[in-house]
Amino acid sequence: MSEIVYLNGCLMPRSQASISVLDYGFLYGYGLFETMRAYGGQVFRLDSHLNRLVRSAEVLGLSIGVTDLKDAVMATLQANQLSDARIRITVSIGEGSMVPDPSTCNKPTVLIIAGHYQPYPEQIYQKGFRAVVSSIRRNSQSPLSRLKSANYLENMLAKQEARAAGVDEALCLNEKGLLAESSMSNIFLVNDGILRTPTEDSGILPGITREVVLELASQLGINTFEQDIRLDELSQTQEAFLTNSLIEIMPLTEIDGKPVGSGRSGPVTQRLMADYRKLVLASRPNER
Repeated sequence: MSEIVYLNGCLMPRSQASISVLDYGFLYGYGLFETMRAYGGQVFRLDSHLNRLVRSAEVLGLSIGVTDLKDAVMATLQANQLSDARIRITVSIGEGSMVPDPSTCNKPTVLIIAGHYQPYPEQIYQKGFRAVVSSIRRNSQSPLSRLKSANYLENMLAKQEARAAGVDEALCLNEKGLLAESSMSNIFLVNDGILRTPTEDSGILPGITREVVLELASQLGINTFEQDIRLDELSQTQEAFLTNSLIEIMPLTEIDGKPVGSGRSGPVTQRLMADYRKLVLASRPNER
């Protein structure tokens, strides 16, 4: 955890940082966040994360600057002397009146925290994650479905279902019964060498790592389709994997107690994992 945090333009000890009790991020979840991973002091796809944050902020009526945030992220990493790290930016609409009224919020709250990140050991990637299908449904019609909103309760409830079942993740369907994403990651399926993932209209957060995987698949000549995926197709898939900025690409080898394909990471998944890690290594300053 950060000993030094960035709050509203200043670096300060975490013990001295404070946010108003009338902050609408705390009271109503009126805010956004981004979680990123740094390798060798370099934040992977930082611009993509910040651009997504700025676009989402515009939807909520917030005005924030990419350049200032970029400088603040790097300053937070350096202040904590971090190299391999996880970073979280949280932006709320700020302090407002006791009666819910966003027009009374005059200045956004911006908080950046960072801490050392210890990735999962290699044997976890070899074994893969196990998942259950959650009772929580994504609303594909909600404007929040495409935002990394500070109102993260549905995700947390789905994650609790996974923990209660003794597995790693929970897969969420949307209100139409179509596959959307997992509680904290996007999902891909593979059949006969063809890669498939739910569309953005399915009620998913368009993940940055999801975007990278789509780019890599195109470069590798892997046919890829963003399309509606039915629940019964999960039992027929030969491979599956999950993606987010911290876990990168994680094989999904069991769903609801049944193996996915062979129950092991498949060849397409392994190929994408290897190329993703090559891309990460190429981004490290000391690897150039």
